[in-house]
Amino acid sequence: MKTFKLFLSSILLLGMVSCENEEKADGYGNFEATEITVSAESSGKLLSLAVEEGQVVEKGTFVALVDTLPLFLSKQQLLAGKETVASKSGSISSQINVLEEQLKNAALEFDRISKMFADGAATQQQLDKGRNQVEVLKKQIKNVQSQQMPIEKEALSFDARIAQIDQQITQSVLRNPIYGTVLGKFAEAGEVVAFGKPLYKIADLDNMLLRVYISEMQLPDISIGQDVTVKIDSNEGMKAYDGKVSWVSSTAEFTPKIIQTKEERVNLVYAVKIKVKNDGALKIGMPAEMWIENNLSEKSN
Repeated sequence: MKTFKLFLSSILLLGMVSCENEEKADGYGNFEATEITVSAESSGKLLSLAVEEGQVVEKGTFVALVDTLPLFLSKQQLLAGKETVASKSGSISSQINVLEEQLKNAALEFDRISKMFADGAATQQQLDKGRNQVEVLKKQIKNVQSQQMPIEKEALSFDARIAQIDQQITQSVLRNPIYGTVLGKFAEAGEVVAFGKPLYKIADLDNMLLRVYISEMQLPDISIGQDVTVKIDSNEGMKAYDGKVSWVSSTAEFTPKIIQTKEERVNLVYAVKIKVKNDGALKIGMPAEMWIENNLSEKSN
């Protein structure tokens, strides 16, 4: 009987010791990544879309082409219109040059007659005629110049529309904006797409973000740039990763429902993002734990 009591006491003592030594993580959360939805930047038939789900694509890689033939034809039409306007402008410029030459000669003639009139060798009628000729030519030049302004504005309008089409042609060639893995594909070659239609979704899965929530009491132990340990479940127990705090929320919020216990879910907490290098095992939405380095040292002691 004494032996049984001693055995029972030993089991209770071991249970108490194991409970005391049970470690609890400093934060719980799920992995996420910055996802970008790449959309069409022009409208038309999608001639090619060279991405597939799960494919790793480098930044700047050609991924899609929208048919540019309608844009090319519109540009040719605008260029023809611009040439017509340019010919009108050239004709007016020639008229102005002719009138300016006539004005120059008329001014010389008026100057000669003015000197003759001063010497009594010309009449008042000749002087008035020379003056009127100069004034008439000035008015004609001014009138022709007024016709030039609308033509110049029309030419500028053509230039703007041609530049707009050039921009649309450039946007018809789509290049991948970031390095990452294709998470989803929403279109296929041969479809007619509109401006803004989502084509595929991509995210950098080499560098994952673990979003965890900590209490106000834990805030002094967390700072941006701080090294922490991140752990996930594995077949061998817990697998550890090196992590670095990249962001700490400045405002409190209610704990999201993904936190395990009901008591924790009703508390106000602060969100923290931890950057973790992915070895291929980390997935978006996967749960994980955060361990603060100094707390690990204290627990190991």
